[in-house]
Amino acid sequence: MTNGYLSHPMQEYRVRKVTIEEGRARGLRLIEVSTSAGLDIDLFPDHGLDIGQVRYRGTNMTFISKNGYSAPSAAQAFGSEFLRYFPGGLLYTCGLRSTGPEHEDNGEWHPLHGRYHLQPAEMISTREVEDSFVIEGTVREASLFGPVLSLHRVIEIPKNGSSICVYDSIRNETPMEQEYALLYHCNFGWPLVSDQAHLELDPERKATPRTPFAATGLGRELTFDAPVPGEEERVFFHENMQAEAAIVNPSLGVRMKMTWSDTLPILAHWRSMASGDYVCGLEPTNCYIMGRKQERENGTLPVLAPGAFINTSLTFSFESI
Repeated sequence: MTNGYLSHPMQEYRVRKVTIEEGRARGLRLIEVSTSAGLDIDLFPDHGLDIGQVRYRGTNMTFISKNGYSAPSAAQAFGSEFLRYFPGGLLYTCGLRSTGPEHEDNGEWHPLHGRYHLQPAEMISTREVEDSFVIEGTVREASLFGPVLSLHRVIEIPKNGSSICVYDSIRNETPMEQEYALLYHCNFGWPLVSDQAHLELDPERKATPRTPFAATGLGRELTFDAPVPGEEERVFFHENMQAEAAIVNPSLGVRMKMTWSDTLPILAHWRSMASGDYVCGLEPTNCYIMGRKQERENGTLPVLAPGAFINTSLTFSFESI
């Protein structure tokens, strides 16, 4: 015990494992982490050890889609079903073999944003290391007569802090070169995101709109509008920039800062001001989210040599202002 006021550590922080018992998320396991600085975090061991809702000092920071949480049995990777099971959350990992639209490539079908999030992690451990909680696990994407790509994830959360650090190592476990794609779909929502908030990005960055409609938002991609019924989403690609971004909401008194490794050279920026689908996505990536086939044709599909690996990292920090 650290002082005479404290009877049990859970008065300051805790980790617990729970299982949801009803609705479409029935059977979904969660690892819940709470810190003494006010972070409450849901981790998904059944969905690639991704991260769901995050609250800071009791206030929601993340976009949770209309779907809410889903158990693995309720999430099917075909057609447009992604739109029916995508939960949002702080971190939805896309890949490992493709990101972007569903398509067929050399006789192999790839679902929208890949298969990673639909796969449970294995070898999961939850432990205390000095002043942090450390949760780790491994996801393997494999097929008979096909490739094996593994992602080993370590998540570090200081017990007395308000940050989340994610460290990934992606390895090619086959004796042949393998193409791979990674997109870290990080989703922020109301009340952090509102027309009272703004986005901070490197002013020297190169910003490229994905669609003609997105181009109409150039010059005001750092601000947010009030919800607009039925408005089309906008996506921008930011390059040649410092690997950091922040969402600041003075009316809420909160700043969220996000940094990432230089192994993710592009920041995809998803901006939907549509009523009911109101979200800011900040998505570090190693490609342009066009799908495996088009990325290869564009010369932007990375390759891992046999046995080779690449490391990536993301850090989220929350503070009161």
